[in-house]
Amino acid sequence: MSYSQQLKDRYAKALMGNYGLPPVAIREGEGRTVTDVDGNTYLDMIGGIAVSSLGHDHPALVEAVAGQAARLAHTSNLFLHEKEVELAEKLLELWGHPGRVFLCNSGTEANEAALKLALLHGNALGRTRIVATENGFHGRSLGALSITGKAAIREPFEPLGRDVVFVPYGDADALKAAVDDSVAAVFLEPTQGETGVVPSPPGYLEAARELTTASNALLVLDEIQSGFGRTGAWFAHHAEGIVPDVVTLAKGLGGGVPIGAVLATEEAAALFTKGVHGSTFGGNPIACAASLAVIDTIEREHLFANVLALGEHLDARLAADPRVTEVRGQALWRGINLAEPVAAEVVGHLIGLGVLANAPRPDTVRIAPPLTITRPELDAFCDKLIEALDAIVPHPSPRPPAPLRDASPRTGGAAPHGAPHPGGRP
Repeated sequence: MSYSQQLKDRYAKALMGNYGLPPVAIREGEGRTVTDVDGNTYLDMIGGIAVSSLGHDHPALVEAVAGQAARLAHTSNLFLHEKEVELAEKLLELWGHPGRVFLCNSGTEANEAALKLALLHGNALGRTRIVATENGFHGRSLGALSITGKAAIREPFEPLGRDVVFVPYGDADALKAAVDDSVAAVFLEPTQGETGVVPSPPGYLEAARELTTASNALLVLDEIQSGFGRTGAWFAHHAEGIVPDVVTLAKGLGGGVPIGAVLATEEAAALFTKGVHGSTFGGNPIACAASLAVIDTIEREHLFANVLALGEHLDARLAADPRVTEVRGQALWRGINLAEPVAAEVVGHLIGLGVLANAPRPDTVRIAPPLTITRPELDAFCDKLIEALDAIVPHPSPRPPAPLRDASPRTGGAAPHGAPHPGGRP
């Protein structure tokens, strides 16, 4: 029995079953590659679910974490330290708007804090209702779960005691019908990550901003997955030119070290007065140092330009394959939509080919690789994806060329020399 299988057996006996049994036992990583406990290597195309911004074992991150741990690892919220102040200032600079920051440990905690802000705002106005979207994902704690639109993970824990209305994602008319003077806040993702990387339609966020402003409701944007480079920018909502009241961040913010953040305008941030909210580990010195190292490296190595260029290359590589019906998203945060609901099988086959990806829904393969990925590595992924599709969904046979219009009925016609076969890959 392999050591990997032994470890899986121990995992199954020692840990709760909420994740099932993970398929790979990872020992270490370097760059965009991880190695399992048996020595097999894999190209990491999911990046810890959009977390590992700099890949694995990046010198800047290692130095920042080790150096900070050697100086100061923890203070609690009873005392302040330099790194949390530096990080908060930097986040506001990147956001580009006056405001305040709350630091926490995860995306779920960031959304819990944002929900508290929304409830405080609503309480002051006598409002209780929250508007969120169908298939949205904001976390698994009971508060964040109450505004999560994925019914399969929410309904087992109902009733959740929250007045929430779910509207179809991307439908500005449905949003308009739902937002009235009973609504305290609207929670939206600029792109829905957990439902297969589904971007909002152009103008949707702008419409949400107009509606919430008119009704005096808070607009909360969950950028936990879409923020920090996933769309080739610090914030996905910058593309719409709007200023939300609250933004939540996590995942790529720490490059693998747990951290979350809430950015709020001055008015919204003022709702948090002394003692209203807190976190023992929030703003941890090590996590803040890691985040500052991620930001510095992204800027210094021009990583947004890298993923934007490679995103165009990915589109070109997959455009000719009829088994891929759509490649959604921006940069290299993508939902690769398949013509058949075989995403789980494809992802399983990719593991055997040395590639890690994810299937958030039956017809979608999701990728969110490190921002440091190279073009040869992306080409290797595309080659392996096509190989996996070949094994699971055979490529459609080329159709015979159509006869020429003026072909003789006796001899028939032939396609012009070199003409491509419809539906075939070059």
